[in-house]
Amino acid sequence: MITEALVHLFVRNWNKPEKSEVRLAYGLLAGCTGIAVNVCLCIFKLVIGIASGSIAVSADAVNNLSDAGSGVVTVFGFKLAARPADQGHPFGHGRTEYIGGLIVAVIVLAMGGNFLKESVMRLFSDAGVHISILMLILLGGSVLLKVWLFFFYRKIGSEIQSTAIKAAAFDSLSDCICTVAVIISVIAGHYTSFPVDAVAGIAVALLILYGGVGIFKEAVNPLLGERPDQELVAKLYHKLLTCKGIYGVHDIMIHNYGPNQYYGTAHVEIAKHGSPMEVHNILESAEVAVAKELPVQLTLHGDPFLVEDPVAQEWRVKLEQTIHDFDPKFRVYDYLYQETEGKRKLCFHLMIPRSYSISREQISSEILAEMKKLDPQISLDITFIHSFV
Repeated sequence: MITEALVHLFVRNWNKPEKSEVRLAYGLLAGCTGIAVNVCLCIFKLVIGIASGSIAVSADAVNNLSDAGSGVVTVFGFKLAARPADQGHPFGHGRTEYIGGLIVAVIVLAMGGNFLKESVMRLFSDAGVHISILMLILLGGSVLLKVWLFFFYRKIGSEIQSTAIKAAAFDSLSDCICTVAVIISVIAGHYTSFPVDAVAGIAVALLILYGGVGIFKEAVNPLLGERPDQELVAKLYHKLLTCKGIYGVHDIMIHNYGPNQYYGTAHVEIAKHGSPMEVHNILESAEVAVAKELPVQLTLHGDPFLVEDPVAQEWRVKLEQTIHDFDPKFRVYDYLYQETEGKRKLCFHLMIPRSYSISREQISSEILAEMKKLDPQISLDITFIHSFV
């Protein structure tokens, strides 16, 4: 109810999240809400932590401060990422969102390390914890607020498909667990001389570090060039196969330049006997069709395909069956059939998994041996490739 009210109040055209300006509004709403909630929780818990002398409560307060910092970076990240392409950045500024996440990760890791040190030192001190029932009730209320923030982030993250906001949702859930652990440790501390508060502080610090590592990986992976979303790859593949004149798709490469900003290339099989103008029209029509339905700017390369040669097709089927029997994960691309003086030669690209357990020489030898059972004079020209998707 509250989430929907905030969305309707601050996001114009909220039901069109695919539009860049709407996505920006969603991101700003999520970031600003997170800043406000986490700053209030930080101040609130810090007061309780100082008044009670609890290192665990203080650590939890700083955890909220780091979450507020994440919100600040989210706001600036969305603002900068929404800037259009310019002369110096022809692919836009979408990756700014990932750089912001990297900054947040460093801050979180630094704070987590500092509180881990403080909590370990508390193990060897005699500092006591003095907290009232009212303080415990107020801490319990902070858990409820964080639970709401978790559902708020999760809804907006799903609406605009933002990994940064989805990560913030998971972080809010982790904060709830941290605060509950702190409350339990404070209560338990009244009934035992064991340094429960210090142990809880260590646990919270470790959770902060774990979250920081997760944020770091989430930010670094797209900057390094991670494997694209498989749902997007599947949609691209099937869309190309529906385009007129395209008989096969392979060698897909997709590069991420920010949320919903992809540039890619692919090889498509087209009829060998088409004129240059026909080939151009087929490829350009397919590129336009993809751009209308998917957030991918695509450049296509045409591979000649023998549509009307039954002998070539027959041997392609035999080759693919032989390779499938060797390993179902293998794929044949860029197939070319040649026949000279009764001797057949099959030229093709063979896509195999990376770091395959068998050498390429052994793969070639075993496949050739199986194909020679069908024709003793046959030869193979194999080029090994790996998938980028």
